[in-house]
Amino acid sequence: MEFSHFGALAAFICYFLATFAVVFRLFHPKGPHIVSVLTLGCLAIIIHTLNTANYLFNQEVINFSLPNVVSLVSLIITLTVTSLALRFKVNLLIPVTYAFAGLWQLIMVFMPQGNSAPIISGGFPVVSHVTLALIAYCVLVIATLFAFQVAYINMKLKSKNLAAVSHLPPLMQVETQLFILLFIGTACLTLSELTGFIFLENFISKDNAHKTVLSLLSLLCYITILWGHFKQGWRGHRVLVLTIVATSLLTLAYFGSRFVKEFLL
Repeated sequence: MEFSHFGALAAFICYFLATFAVVFRLFHPKGPHIVSVLTLGCLAIIIHTLNTANYLFNQEVINFSLPNVVSLVSLIITLTVTSLALRFKVNLLIPVTYAFAGLWQLIMVFMPQGNSAPIISGGFPVVSHVTLALIAYCVLVIATLFAFQVAYINMKLKSKNLAAVSHLPPLMQVETQLFILLFIGTACLTLSELTGFIFLENFISKDNAHKTVLSLLSLLCYITILWGHFKQGWRGHRVLVLTIVATSLLTLAYFGSRFVKEFLL
């Protein structure tokens, strides 16, 4: 077994233990023991970072194959949520992000390394487009998780189950954070689309048409959510559903065709 596989297994174990530590005390009056959770989480993130760097830079070019991109995205999301946990109560988000990151590390052990997919060279404009797209996706996925948290807290408050939310942050605080994340993610996605249209010659070619259309539809959904909230007062279930739709469209745009090309064809 390769060294990276040992690292992936170690990261999986740390993520699993951290997830278990949160879930086991999720409804405890004092909540999870956050120091233990974050210690395990940080250890897992360090190993995850080393593994991802090894997969991305083990060749002369940066290997942006689908498994490596998913590993990078999960790393960024997990690192962001862990950083937020230092200041805010994100007990509902930690198990989801840690569990997915850990499971993907485990999958990487058994997944055969397919053909390399090097990042296209093209100077600063192309790098800017890819970077903005990556940041936008990670921020908007985190915003989707916040939308679920808002919906959960709102549901428990309506049912007057105060014990279930005693260890969670106030509803208004989470909702404010949700729309800040949506605004930042939407801004980055808008800039990513603009740089693609301006600098990428094949951005609207036949091969990339589906990606462009889906990402634009996703962008339209996010803009609609922000408009509806700030102009019409939308919140709660409607925002959750539209956010899920928008993030699903963006996921299909970024990963759908690559999954077909790299694993089905």
